[in-house]
Parts: sequence; C-alpha cells; structure tokens
Amino acid sequence: MNVLVLGGRVVGVELARELIRAFVNANFTGEGRHLRRLAKMTALESRLRALQVYGQSVWLDYIRRSLITSGELRRLIDEDGLRGVTSNPAIFEKAVAGSADYREVFETPEARATDAKTLYEKIAVRDIQDAADVLRPVYEETLMRDGYVSLEVSPFLAHDTAGTLDEARRLWQTVGRDNLMIKIPATAEGIPAIHQLISEGINVNVTLLFTQEVYEQVAEAYLSGLEKIAARGGDLKRVASVASFFISRIDTAVDALIAARLQATPQAREEKLLRSLTGKVAIANARLTYQRYRELFGGPRWDALAGQGAQTQRLLWASTGTKNPAYRDVAYVEELIGPDTVNTIPPATYEAFRDHGRPRASLTEDIESAYDAMKALTEAGISLKEVTDTLLAEGVQLFSDAFEKLLAAVKKQGREAGKGKINRMAHHLPLPISAAVKDALTEWGAQGKVRRLWGRDASLWTGKDEARWLGWLGITNDQLAHIQRLTRVTELARSSGFSHVLLLGMGGSSLCPEVMKQTFGTISGFPELYVLDSTDPAQVKAFENKVDLKNTLFIVSSKSGSTLEPNIFKQYFFDRVTQVVGLKEAGRRFIAITDPGSRIQHIAEDDDFRHIFFGWTNIGGRYSALSDFGLVPAAIMGVDVTKFLDRTEEMVCACMPSVPVEENPGVTLGAILGVAAKKFGRNKVTIITSPGIYDLGAWLEQMLAGSTGKDGKGLIPVEREAPGKPDVYSSDRLFIYLRLGSAPDTAQDGSVAVLEQAGHPVVRIALDDPYDLGEEFFRWEIATAVAGSILGIHPFDQPDVEASKIATRKLTAEYERKGALPQEIPIFTGEGINLYTDEKNAAALPPVVKDPCTLTGYLRAHLNRLNTGDYFALLAYIEMNKEHEQQLQAMRTCVRDARRVATCLGFGPRFLHSTGQAFKGGPNTGVFLQITCDDAADVPVPGQKYTFGVVKAAQARSDFQALLERNRRALRVHLGADVSAGLATLQKAIAAALLS
Repeated sequence: MNVLVLGGRVVGVELARELIRAFVNANFTGEGRHLRRLAKMTALESRLRALQVYGQSVWLDYIRRSLITSGELRRLIDEDGLRGVTSNPAIFEKAVAGSADYREVFETPEARATDAKTLYEKIAVRDIQDAADVLRPVYEETLMRDGYVSLEVSPFLAHDTAGTLDEARRLWQTVGRDNLMIKIPATAEGIPAIHQLISEGINVNVTLLFTQEVYEQVAEAYLSGLEKIAARGGDLKRVASVASFFISRIDTAVDALIAARLQATPQAREEKLLRSLTGKVAIANARLTYQRYRELFGGPRWDALAGQGAQTQRLLWASTGTKNPAYRDVAYVEELIGPDTVNTIPPATYEAFRDHGRPRASLTEDIESAYDAMKALTEAGISLKEVTDTLLAEGVQLFSDAFEKLLAAVKKQGREAGKGKINRMAHHLPLPISAAVKDALTEWGAQGKVRRLWGRDASLWTGKDEARWLGWLGITNDQLAHIQRLTRVTELARSSGFSHVLLLGMGGSSLCPEVMKQTFGTISGFPELYVLDSTDPAQVKAFENKVDLKNTLFIVSSKSGSTLEPNIFKQYFFDRVTQVVGLKEAGRRFIAITDPGSRIQHIAEDDDFRHIFFGWTNIGGRYSALSDFGLVPAAIMGVDVTKFLDRTEEMVCACMPSVPVEENPGVTLGAILGVAAKKFGRNKVTIITSPGIYDLGAWLEQMLAGSTGKDGKGLIPVEREAPGKPDVYSSDRLFIYLRLGSAPDTAQDGSVAVLEQAGHPVVRIALDDPYDLGEEFFRWEIATAVAGSILGIHPFDQPDVEASKIATRKLTAEYERKGALPQEIPIFTGEGINLYTDEKNAAALPPVVKDPCTLTGYLRAHLNRLNTGDYFALLAYIEMNKEHEQQLQAMRTCVRDARRVATCLGFGPRFLHSTGQAFKGGPNTGVFLQITCDDAADVPVPGQKYTFGVVKAAQARSDFQALLERNRRALRVHLGADVSAGLATLQKAIAAALLS
C-alpha cells in the first residue's frame, strides 16, 4: 500500500493529496465543499481522524499504567489521531484496584509505611509524566494546542481556594511537564484559583461546567489571567486551558424531571411540550454555549491577546457517553462536532465511534432550534439553573467519593502488595492444554484481537452483525456516570410501602434478578423480590400465593416486548391486581423494563404503569445483566448498586485492550474455554459454585449455552451436578470452581483438590463476597465472546431459541382457533406413564429380551444410546420446587455414575431461553429425556382461550419437535397429575434400566 508521511503521521497517498488540494483550494473555491469532501475521505481511513478535519480534537477519558507500557497509547495516537488524555480519581481507582499494573510500587518496603495519598500521587505522577512524554510529539506538532494530559487536584479542595492553589502549584512542579493540565472544578471557590493559576502560566482544565453563565465566569478568569501575564511581558503562547462542559448528565437530569411530570398525567399541550424536550436540552445548551465561546474569543479584547500568541480556551465536551438507551450510543459525539473544540471520550464510546460514528459539522446546525428548546424548557416550568446547581453539587460529591475509594484502594493494595483482581483466577491444566492456551493468548496479542473485540470488529467472529451487539462493553461506565438514577430507585423502593416485588420475565430478563435474590436474600427495609419465569400453572399460583397483591410491585421485564411469557404473566397479574385495587390504581403497581419502542412499552403506556425503564438495543438479553434489566430489580430489593458497579468496573478495566493479554482475566478464561473445547474435546464445562452464590451457575449456564451452542459447535454447561469421584468423569470435562471467600464450603474445596490431583483441568475463581458478582458477569461476557471467536461462531444470536418461540406461537394460535392442541399417540403406555417420540427414535428403541415393551425396557434402550463424549439431559416441564428437584437430581447422578457422562437438568420452559439453544444448535451429543405432566389445576390467561397449562404444553411440544427435527436422540415421558408419584416411578425405572 502506498503511504506518505504528512503532518507527522502516515496517511494514504490519495488522502494526503486531497489534504493538500483542500488547503490550497480552500482560499479560492469555497472551504466548506472541500472540507466536506476531505472529511469523507478521512472517514474511510478513520472516523476518529475525520473529526480533526472539522477542527475537533479527540482526547481519551482514561489512563492506567498498561495503557502506556503496552504501547496502546502510542497506537491510538498513530492510528486514530488521539490528541490528549484526561484522568480523574475514579479512573485511577479502577486501575489500582482492578489490576497488577502497580505491583512493583506496592511491593516496595516503603509502600507499607507511606500514607495512601502520597502513595497515590507517586503512582499518578509517574503515569501522567509518562503519558505526557508519549504525547509530547503531538504537543510540539500542534504548536502546544494539543498533546495534554490532565491531573486533578484533590476533590476535597473543591470549596477551598487557597488549598486548591497550593496543591495545583505543587502538582505542576512535581510532574514537571509543559503539556500537563491541572483539573479544577468550576465552583465559586475554584474560579478565583483558575484565574490565579492562569496568570502564573499554569495550564488548567476547568471541570464540572454545566451552564453558559458559569462558563462566562470561567472564560473571564482565563482572559483576565492572560492579561496579567501580558502586562508583565510573559509568553502567552505557552499557556493553555480547556473548559470541560458536561453533556449527558444534563439530559439525564432533565429527562427524569420530564418523566416525573408525564407520570402526573399533564394536559395534552403540556405533554407534547414535555415530550419534545426529551434528549434535546444538553445538546442545545452546549451549542448555545459554543456560540457564546465564539463571541468571547473575538473582538478587540481577544484580538489584543491573540496578537501576542494567546490561544483560545477551547470548550471540551465531557460526559459524552450516552446514558439513555433510546438515544444513539455516539450521539454526544456526533452532535457536537465543530472547530476549536475537544471531545474527551470514554473508552467504550471511543470504540463505538470508531466503529459506526458519522462525522459531520454538527455544532452550528440549526441554532434556532437550540434557542427554541431552551425557551420551551422555561415554558415547561423546568429551571435549568436548579438542575445544574444540583449537578454541580452532585459532581463534586461524586468526585470526592471516588477519591475516598481511590485512597482506600491504594491502602488495600499496599497491604496486599498490589496483587489486584487478575490474580484471583488460577488454572490447573494438563500440559498440552496449558501450552495450547498460551499459544492462543500469544496469537491474540500479536494480532491485536482484544483491541478488535473492543473495537466491535465483526470479523473476529463470523463477520455478520456481531458489531451490533457489543453495547455491554460500556454499560458499567454509563451506569456509574449517572448512578443517581439507580440510587433514586433504591430510595423510592425503601419508601414505597411495597412488601413484595414480583418480576415477570424469562431468560436474560429474569436470570440476573434471580441470582441477586438468591445471593443477597431479603434486605431489611426493602421489599422481598420474587422471580416468576415459568408457565407451569402450579408455579404461577405458588408465586401468586407468596405475595400480597395489594402491596406488591410487579416488574414486567422483556427486551423484545414480544416474548410470550412476560406478556401473559402481565395479563394475568394485571387482571388479578385490578380485581383487588381497581383499574385506576392497578397501573401504579406495575413497572416495565423493555427496549425502546417495544410492544411492552406501548402496553405500559396504555395501562399507565408507574415507570418504564429501557434496555439498550445493542445489548442482547444474555448480556444485559449490568443494564437496567439486572440493576433496576437489584436496586429495588436494596442492593447497593453503586458498590456493585464500582466492583464491576474494576473487572472492566482489567479486561481492556491496554492490559497485557496474558494478564487479561476475561480473555484468559475465554481462551481456556475455547481451546479446551475446540482442540481437546473438553466442551462439558462443569460449574461448581459455593452455596452462597449457587444460583450464579444458572446465569453462567445461559451465557455459555445460549451464546456458543450453534452451528453444531459449542460449550455444554453442566450446572448443579453434585461433585463425584474423579473416576466418574470422562476426558470431555473442564471444571470451573467459583469460590466465595466470605462463605466457603470445605467439602467443595476437598472435592476440587481431588479433581486437580487426578489430572482433571480446573479453573479456580475467587470471589471475596457477593458484591463481586458483577465482576463475574463482565468477566464471563468477555470470556464467552473470546471463546466464541475461537470456536468460530456468532456468540450474540440465538437462532434455535427463536425457532422454538415461533413454533409455540403457531400452536397457541391453533388452540385459539380450534380449542385444542393436535392429538398425539404414545409409543408406550404403562405404570401411569406415556412415552412419545418420532418414528426414527422409536425404531432405535427395540424391545429388549430381558424386559420387552416395559417402561424400564424403553428407558434402558434409550440410555444405551449414550456414548463416550455424550451428555444426558433431563428437560422437566413441571413445577420447579425442592421436592421435584431432589428427585430429578437423583436421576441425573445415577446416570452420570453408571455411564460416566455429563448430565444436565433444566426446568421448562425457562431452560428454553438458555440451554435450549445448545441442545438444538450445539453438537449432536445429547440424549434427551423430556418430562411433561397433567396439570392438577390449570390457570386461565385473561383475554385468551388458552390457559397457562396449554401454553406450557405447547412449549414442551415445540421444544420436543425442534429436537426431533435436528435429529436429536429424544424421548418424552408424560406423567399424570400426581407429579411426585410419577417422578418416583420414573426414578425407579431409570435405576433399573442402568443395571447391566
């Protein structure tokens, strides 16, 4: 490829020629047309680079040691045209707590004798210095316009002018780099400090700006500071400043006020006015502030300073990650592109814009609409000043809280010699597997695959639409940036008076809340959370009997909004609640969590639900645990979501591209999973969890099976299979032991140790306490994406799950028309049990001389189909309760020990949305025994002819038919209405069938 070095960077020849033409011809034929053409060509090379054509510099809102030492920062400068870096206490806290980057600092004898703040500054100063050195060429090439690294004074000094000045001067001297900016908040006490520091020639990044009025004060501080330098004959060229104007937080706050007003059933005109303002205020505010910037840095006063070499104090757009899933994820970059501006972008948004950003000169578009929006805001009775005053106070508090956490993390790491999170996963693998994993990690590092993953490069998988489904990479940063939204949910739950919360969902919408409930239990002062994810009539009634309908909050949770189960759950419970409190009050006891524009959203609006929370359309159901689907229920039940997300973000930082690949916990786990399955046939991932986090296995089961089980490939998760002796396991197993340090199980510890000693591959993951669950959610999301790449599949779709859903809809529609499901003919009837399968499977179950045409005989023939490397799955469409589970667990253990095969147990229909994908789309190594029953008592679905029992039967039939269509070895056992007695008969028959 022909290239040319131009302006200190390598560009394609055609792009270089066009750059030259643009600048030569701009003076003669109209600048706009040439720059637009130039921008289009630049965008082909890099969307991020294209922003430079419009006069905007991109800075990265992220720093850590490995970003610098790995060469990642240099790569971002060379390839993307990165022009600067900003830091803050929250970023440093995650870097310190979530990595081993600073181990050599913490391992020194002095570390334990040094106070936390001094130790932090030692870490921070070195990182800032080194980053500044990497950016020095940018600083020189741009004539001191870019190439800066920002370092914040202690947030504890936000209201202390003298303290701010002393610390800013000290940090400036200590770092000793001309391309440093000291970050100071735009508080009433901070602005005088800004003025003084500028007058002393110290570069300042003014942070926490929200209003045009305060911005004018900041600009005045800068201008008057420059005038002081000029008055004494100083060099104005060497002074730089940016004014960091926060964007998305304004929309989050205003949108919340609008939502509250809309809940109060406004008049039609007011409602229209309020809806017209949603998502409009932040951008309008920024665009009008930019107009003021152009005025302030123009005219005689500025001309006098510019004549002496002064540079403008550019507006810097901060908080530009989109926090509302209804908005485009790069909206706050795309809508604020213009000359003499900076956008400091968090990593996930940075990668998103690189993937699908649309550069254009947007900052000066439709300014009249910006004025109209601000006028409408006043007309609506919403005070922007009150909003921004609150945001400033909250911002200072958030930064102070982050600084406290940072110091605590430094202190903790000092005690632990900087081990960091990544050392809490250990693996004991046979030598061939270990060597192959090492080779895979080397390849991932050499080919930049971690960067490609974060960059949403679909070619890492199948090259289809994978890039559409990676919004989960940035969700924790988005949630933390606007954590007040979730903490308000917690406070409302505390004061609501509800005694119970019943979540109505399936799969990705229900499993994370279930894990939270089973792990954290009932938290004092908050409603008790229950999760219903079964159409079994007995289970529906059991949950109805657990709650007080009058004092229960119902959460209807469905991403697509079209999933059958949440819709009929809503129909049923909305009808029941209406009978108790009346139609007018019923809606106030329901909230919805769904994707924007879904059927559930329209239903929620029509029925006047208390609130609607939105998911992200670029996050699939399995990957939505850290979005509102997981965190809103967690907040309602009283989980400290701030603490939960803080812990999670440590894992996010530990999995970023800048981390050496062999130290990346998510990538390392994914490499083990993928390599062990692909090269060694160890695709039965056996999950062992401490009792305190036992339900995490159900979430992991869905993540692995639903993501990888397709195209005849995949991982088969084996969850809640009782540990056995080493000799009952074949060579197709990989064991994962998730150990809860705060409540370990010594028997499990012993069992796992024995497995290791016997040579089985074991991965150990340590969790300190339940609040580490979020870390595991993210680690396993990364790991699954990596394993999917190694296996060569699309880890974000679920084609076979959708096929079963379609078949179920057809059957329920047929029932609505005919009043009955199609008739079935059993292949065997006896002992109160019917057996069903298709002709092909029936032909494979010949009568055995020892017990011809008996239940035991058919089961013996079916179980004899199990071969080495196969697995046995019990698929039970019955009520999920303790008694039934104990009976089924006994059956699976019996099969495992007799045949040395992996076993799975799933309750229907919930497993359809998890392991159901792998059973149908994964490797054809399963032998399936589906269990259905007659329902002792059915439950009607309001407004439909079909009942919950009919729906469950339709789901079971659709599931079974899908297995048969994919040539699976499947047999269906239909019990009578006495399920426990039927299970006892089945258990006895299986035990007899396994006897040689």
